Amino acid sequence: MNLSFPHGLKWTALTPLILVSCTLPAREPDFSKVKIVLQEAVNDGAFPGCSAAVGSSKGSYWQGGFGKYAKDGKTAEKLSLSTVSRPGGRTLYDLASLTKVVGTTSVIIALVQKGKLSLDDKVAIRLPGFAPTSLDKKILARRNRVTIRHLLLHTSGLPGWKPLYRTCKSYRKLLNAILPTALEAEPGSRYRYSDLGFILLGEIAARAGRKPIARLEKELVFAPLGMKETRRNPSSTLKKRIPPTEFDEEKGSYIHGKVHDENARAAGGITGHAGLFSTTSDLSLLARELLLALKGKSRKFRQKTIESFVRCQDSPKGSSRALGWDTPSEESSAGDLASRTSFGHTGFTGTSIWIDPQRDLYIILLSNRVHPTRKNRKITAVRRKFADAVVGAIDSAGKKAR
Repeated sequence: MNLSFPHGLKWTALTPLILVSCTLPAREPDFSKVKIVLQEAVNDGAFPGCSAAVGSSKGSYWQGGFGKYAKDGKTAEKLSLSTVSRPGGRTLYDLASLTKVVGTTSVIIALVQKGKLSLDDKVAIRLPGFAPTSLDKKILARRNRVTIRHLLLHTSGLPGWKPLYRTCKSYRKLLNAILPTALEAEPGSRYRYSDLGFILLGEIAARAGRKPIARLEKELVFAPLGMKETRRNPSSTLKKRIPPTEFDEEKGSYIHGKVHDENARAAGGITGHAGLFSTTSDLSLLARELLLALKGKSRKFRQKTIESFVRCQDSPKGSSRALGWDTPSEESSAGDLASRTSFGHTGFTGTSIWIDPQRDLYIILLSNRVHPTRKNRKITAVRRKFADAVVGAIDSAGKKAR
């Protein structure tokens, strides 16, 4: 007796039963639930619109856009934006704190690979103004212990944020205001997410690379990876591709084509913590290269270097932070299904990227959820639903890393 099976397989009484459970080729993922999550988010007012991308080290699985650029037609017309265009792969979004990993951390990685920086370099050596000898001996000793590693882990002891934009109207003034800022804790003893620390990292990178951070980003990261759209301070000719962010009460107009973060904007959009604009298409190129690096197949990044940067450091004990990047934790934007090896980051404007090496998967979501106001917090739940819907689609299709 012969029974027919798919793909030409046959079974006979003498055939080992293990053939019955042979693995069939993986199906293409069904992203219908993902689309529903994002369309419902638009309908619910989580953001006016968004662009999303999902893929692997081999290429794109899916890319899509939902909603619109501005909250309504009247606002769109006032900003000279199309009232019908849907966000897509070339829509330029303000990345906010994704700048920390897409730009600054990537530059630090490149400089470490070139031997121009070490993670254990003292911040005081790279930035002498951080620990002037005029300080009290105990305070000076504490500041002299802060390293680049501490800044990447947000364990330097620096405060998280200060409204420096109120008095500082240039990058140099902002930097000079941060350098003497008192530490709130012993270096390495406490995690506190710090914009100030990443502003210092941007300056350290610029001095080590002997060029402004914007040039280093382009020359060391974006140009080699073909990321032609990622930039700071986009020209006015690109405004039609840029969704607006928050309504500026003082100026009586929407922030459009300029970085949303107040401190970054006051400093001319060139700080290490914020300022980049990019697209899902460009960020997909970076995500793929990082996945390739973890397989030892990247021409740009060394496997061991990337492994060290994206691995949870557990420093201090219980922290989910990697070097620059974050890793999944309870209620994080990675959702409930991300593997333990995943790493990612979010941005205040409504942006996020998660990369899951175990599944050979990247997940990108860009939005302008702060339009018209930052008081809208619905993005938190959307990120988790989006991530879980994507992973569910990938797992159901049987896609696995090779």
